[in-house]
Amino acid sequence: MRITGARFPGRYIQAPGLLARLGAEAGALGRTALCVLDGGLAGRLERLVAEGAGEALTAICRTHGGECSEAEIAATVAEGRAAGADLVIGIGGGKTLDTAKAAAHALGLPTVVVPTIAASDAPCSALSVVYREDGSVHYDLFLPRNPDLVLVDTRIIAEAPARFLAAGIGDALATWYEADSSRRAGAVNCWGTHGARVAHEIARLCREVIFDHGAQALADCDRNATTEAVEAVIEANILLSGAGFESGGVAGAHAIHHGLCELPDVHHHLHGEKVAIGVQAMLLIHGEDDEYRRVRAFCESVRLPVRLSGIGIDDLTNEKLAKVAARACRPGDIMHNEPIRVTPAMVADALARMV
Repeated sequence: MRITGARFPGRYIQAPGLLARLGAEAGALGRTALCVLDGGLAGRLERLVAEGAGEALTAICRTHGGECSEAEIAATVAEGRAAGADLVIGIGGGKTLDTAKAAAHALGLPTVVVPTIAASDAPCSALSVVYREDGSVHYDLFLPRNPDLVLVDTRIIAEAPARFLAAGIGDALATWYEADSSRRAGAVNCWGTHGARVAHEIARLCREVIFDHGAQALADCDRNATTEAVEAVIEANILLSGAGFESGGVAGAHAIHHGLCELPDVHHHLHGEKVAIGVQAMLLIHGEDDEYRRVRAFCESVRLPVRLSGIGIDDLTNEKLAKVAARACRPGDIMHNEPIRVTPAMVADALARMV
């Protein structure tokens, strides 16, 4: 039996200044919230959370340790249990949000996600990427349900450095190409169904929005403005990419990302920056040279890397290529959602062309 499907967060809302309505929007889900705050913004966020919680919510704040690791998840679970929390709210970047989602699952509690950057499609997904303490990818933790509420304050996101928005465009860029590969391969998505038609149309729209508005959104973000272009790209980076990848499927671009994360060279670069390299490498592997040139030009226009040096790999050795390629093509992993058999040699060859 061929089963198709799609999944989404329980509710998604987006507007400038929306964090001021945190209690009003999240209060129906719980009364005592463990709020996991991004470590780099904790001082500012704690004040905004207290103001936004109002009388509807008691907010107990925890500063995130920096890595979505098993140890950080366990510490968050312990604090939530000790506080008697009936709701977990993650406020920050992708690793903070993934930790909050994983902890909420372990505690059996609802989850609210408040992204402070639009650097990835993590906020909407029922997925936490668990890392080792050294920054390498450990495993993907698939969760039984998506966040109950995704609250997107676009004013906070527009005030963040534009590099984060650009990285989100890189992550969103993969959405269509991986969903299309999964469709052509007949591969299932991460929760075992084939992508419904709506999933592929969302993925297609995601690509159209970032191509049409990406460069303007970055220029507007440089001046901390919440314009129509910024609003459109934030929605594409978070909602369209999140629903598109999770329902449509993931494949080679993220497999290459996982391989690149094996190298310490790349650990100071953002997820979406590495995914953008993965998209371009996969187009080379498929021999889609015209599309590769189109995507490469787009990446240059939105400040995404087009060479390995752009993600910190200046000294490319055969040993590094072999390590990345082996992880990217790990048996049974997402590279096998491509419609062709991709070998480590093919990955190494494509990356070598991107020096």
